[in-house]
Amino acid sequence: MRRKLFVEQPSLVNRKGPILLHDNTRPHVSPTDYHFFKHLNNFWREKIFRNKEDAVNTFAEFINSRTLDFYCNGIGTLVKRWKKCIESNGNYFD
Repeated sequence: MRRKLFVEQPSLVNRKGPILLHDNTRPHVSPTDYHFFKHLNNFWREKIFRNKEDAVNTFAEFINSRTLDFYCNGIGTLVKRWKKCIESNGNYFD
């Protein structure tokens, strides 16, 4: 990396101090993760956990309260978004 920087940006290599890389790209989030954690966050909203056991029990309650359709919908969304990515042919979209 240092050699490439020396060729491309010699002023960066010759300066004193660290070189910071600023990465401002949007994080990549899987729709299934988003689907799951969005609902988990809503389920946990305004709940107070007095200890780790309370949190674990509430998480188990959330998992047990979801139907098979909940997970199927998350996977279905993933397929739709995946197709949208393929069809965009590398072009940006929201």
